[in-house]
Amino acid sequence: MRRQLRKWLPATVPMFLLPSVAVPAAWAQPKPITHSFSRADGLKPEAPPSAEQKPAYRIGIGDILHIAVWQEPQLAETAVVRPDGKISMPLVTDVAIAGLTTDAAENVLTQRLEQFVRKPVVTVVVQEIRSRTVYVTGEVLRPGAYPLIDTMNVVQLVARAGGLTDFAKKTQVYVLRASNGARLNVNYRKILKGQSPQENVQLSPGDTVVVP
Repeated sequence: MRRQLRKWLPATVPMFLLPSVAVPAAWAQPKPITHSFSRADGLKPEAPPSAEQKPAYRIGIGDILHIAVWQEPQLAETAVVRPDGKISMPLVTDVAIAGLTTDAAENVLTQRLEQFVRKPVVTVVVQEIRSRTVYVTGEVLRPGAYPLIDTMNVVQLVARAGGLTDFAKKTQVYVLRASNGARLNVNYRKILKGQSPQENVQLSPGDTVVVP
């Protein structure tokens, strides 16, 4: 500001005689320029999609269920799903349960118990999975049967079984399909090196992994 005044005044006027001019704070420190963008339709951007939810487990034949009714301890029952897909518990018998989720099973049992119990609150828990089982045998630390809760491949099952022993023949592993008896060869050594990912077979209920 002083430079502008000096430009228009005679050179003989000393600068100390110029009036003091206060500079507004907004001039001294200009605000940073910010930009805000909005969608043309006036709507807020959509939130990122959540992770895809996995399908709920469905009860199968042979599964062991623990059933409880709130404030009715005498109705608590541990039931095995019979080959016909049904279970029995106090007050109700022959309830078709196979193929249902635990939530759906709770609704079915609640409807059956309503004629005996006032506003029953039923809880169904899968205590042990026996309908979806895979097997591993041979040179692994813990051979045996393992529940197939979700998807599982050969490497994952071997890891669950504690890994291979020092005597395992890694190039001669194979899978026996329960559905058709087919034999699928698995070169475990190549899979670990990332060379044959297609041999890391996805297992189905009843399949057996054999480690010579």
